[in-house]
Amino acid sequence: MSEHERPTGIFSDLHVEEGVVRATLLHDPTVEGLDMAIYMDGSASMSDEYENKAKTRSFWEWITSKPPEILPNMVEPQVHWMLEYLATKDRNGLLRVAYWACGEGGSQIEVIGELSGADAKKHKFPGPIKMGRRTMLVPALKDYVNYMRNQVREGAKQGCAVIITDGELHDADETKAYSKQIAADIVAGRLPKMNFVLVGVGKGVNEEQLEEICHAEYPGIGHMWCHRIAEEITEVAQLVAVLVDENMTVAAGGTVYDDKGQVVKVYEARLPAVLEFSVYEGCKSFTLEVSGQKHTQVIPEEEHHDDD
Repeated sequence: MSEHERPTGIFSDLHVEEGVVRATLLHDPTVEGLDMAIYMDGSASMSDEYENKAKTRSFWEWITSKPPEILPNMVEPQVHWMLEYLATKDRNGLLRVAYWACGEGGSQIEVIGELSGADAKKHKFPGPIKMGRRTMLVPALKDYVNYMRNQVREGAKQGCAVIITDGELHDADETKAYSKQIAADIVAGRLPKMNFVLVGVGKGVNEEQLEEICHAEYPGIGHMWCHRIAEEITEVAQLVAVLVDENMTVAAGGTVYDDKGQVVKVYEARLPAVLEFSVYEGCKSFTLEVSGQKHTQVIPEEEHHDDD
């Protein structure tokens, strides 16, 4: 028999059945006060990926004039997956989502808004209103910096922006110069700690250019950028998840205790999104300890009904 209990704190869902607890994390407690954003390439070279193509019709569908089914564009399922995953890292589950490299000069930003993981399942990503003819990254960085200045007032303690691109940057030197300015502001306490995850897609990416940006080290900070290249757009979501985990997780695993203080589960590496462990019959609560912080959750009593 099973029952759901209203979860509290860092848990979004709790399920108990025959002493086995499955607790879903609302957000990753190893990353405190993290505010995330995703910037998707809005340049014209991405037009094919944003196009909603018709599914090939069968012979029967063709002769009966049945209209073709319109498939999601290639970007949409990847963004849905990323938003759902990255929402578990964000301090309030809301991520800033925008297109960058938009407009005639490629310097405009089209902000979609702050979306939750649940919003992602319903939201369409057809591409920007006006695609750019150049790929200018600095405006996106400035947009995120301004966003983070406001989020600090709301409790943000660090930031991470994921930036997707499929081409060559036309303002690489300006990007490196502005990155130095961001780093100096972080060291001076004018900005919170920030990381940037740059993912190139396809064969048109200038990897040497990305390496120059991402290999730079800054006094008092070290590396602020990281990058990877995905051969296909369908590889982006998984790649982003790995990069964010590698760069933003600040604690290795955690420990779960029962209400008597006995260890019931140890996670040596990073915490999974869903914790699963067994407790003794009658256990009233469990506690997850991460980085010295303890998070306690009441366990519901299992209901038992006699069969008629």
